[in-house]
Amino acid sequence: MKIAVIGANGKAGRLIVKEAVQRGLDVTAVIRGENQTEAPKAITKDLFDLTAEDLKGFDVVIDAFGAWTEDTLPLHSSSLKKLCDLLSGTAIRLLVVGGAGSLYVDSQHTTCLADSPDFPDGFKPLAAAMAKALGELRQRNDVQWTYLSPAADFQADGVRSGNYLLGGEELTLNSHGKSVISYADYAIAMIDEAENGQHIQQRISVVSD
Repeated sequence: MKIAVIGANGKAGRLIVKEAVQRGLDVTAVIRGENQTEAPKAITKDLFDLTAEDLKGFDVVIDAFGAWTEDTLPLHSSSLKKLCDLLSGTAIRLLVVGGAGSLYVDSQHTTCLADSPDFPDGFKPLAAAMAKALGELRQRNDVQWTYLSPAADFQADGVRSGNYLLGGEELTLNSHGKSVISYADYAIAMIDEAENGQHIQQRISVVSD
């Protein structure tokens, strides 16, 4: 299996690359600067400069692109549109590192985590931008996409336990009543989905077991 990881130098991207490499998959990092990952191959290009030819031949493209500042938040939508346009009508699957703010906290799917009283105000703009991008992705019936939301507490330096629970559109709590997952365990779930491809054109979510 050939996998390209876009934004591979980021914290999530590096661990996704590491997980894929450890499983013996053929991994290429898509980066703008020096390759800081374990991927043996790299495409040094800005996401917005990628062409369909660059991604030709991959089985899976993993989008680990991130934008955090107020002026760059719209890039969540424009970058995802760019990748969707490149992969439109192909069999190449697009797996997206998503956000937790758009997960529903009620069975009627009327209230998202970002709308709940305890959601930090400082993260609301990011959650809104990512939710908008997800909404646009849902309209892309021409792309074999999967959107993977982490738990509410997404821990960059958390341990790799090797265990996780797979959820869907709703915020899932573990046996301790918590919504938490490490980047390392999230990477496991991401590569499991890359290998299995069981949730085409779906949003799924993960939480530590």
